[in-house]
Amino acid sequence: MTNRLRAKQFHETPDLADWRVLGEGACAYFRTGSLALGARLLTALADLPGTSAGNPDVDVRQDGVTVRLITVDPDYYGLTEETVELARAVSATAAGLGLVADPAAVGTVQVTVDALDVPAVAAFWRALLGYDVRSGSPEDLIDPRRRGAPFYFQQLDAPRTERNCLHVDVWVPYDRAADRIAAALAAGGTLVSDAYAPGHWVLADPEGNEACVGTAGYPDARD
Repeated sequence: MTNRLRAKQFHETPDLADWRVLGEGACAYFRTGSLALGARLLTALADLPGTSAGNPDVDVRQDGVTVRLITVDPDYYGLTEETVELARAVSATAAGLGLVADPAAVGTVQVTVDALDVPAVAAFWRALLGYDVRSGSPEDLIDPRRRGAPFYFQQLDAPRTERNCLHVDVWVPYDRAADRIAAALAAGGTLVSDAYAPGHWVLADPEGNEACVGTAGYPDARD
């Protein structure tokens, strides 16, 4: 595949202000105020050129609709040039119904497990969750229905006793990370490390349980 896009390239492309790239594709949220209007948007999206089985993912709720775009091939899980065209078409369709996007309202969560024997630990979680291996990445497990949080496995070099081996990664829009971190710190959290910022920050709750706030496509991110 030659038309793959990185998150930064997506955000630098014109006419995509409604969208933010997270850990699981490009996402947009359109406020509807009613389930009926959300259903109208869903119906309109089904008729767009470029849609296919599994793309887009659409979550219709009482107050709004979340649309996620991600290409899933046997050897690739990510953004492509086709993602850009479909994103523009989705935005135009929503605008035609009088809907306004709220980029600050999107976000995804990933669970990360640190392990000495990654294949063995991943096999357990795969069986327990009923997940599949992510295309091109044996360290990742994803929900085949693309609803549950993905699981990512990191290699440990030695047993860990002083810190937990499982944490949550919270993916937020690149332009909302500072506000989210400030809120978490104000709620009693601590900043463990910003060594990889603005790609991600490591935080801890009042009892030392860690979590990461991650971004994708930030102008200075390491992507």
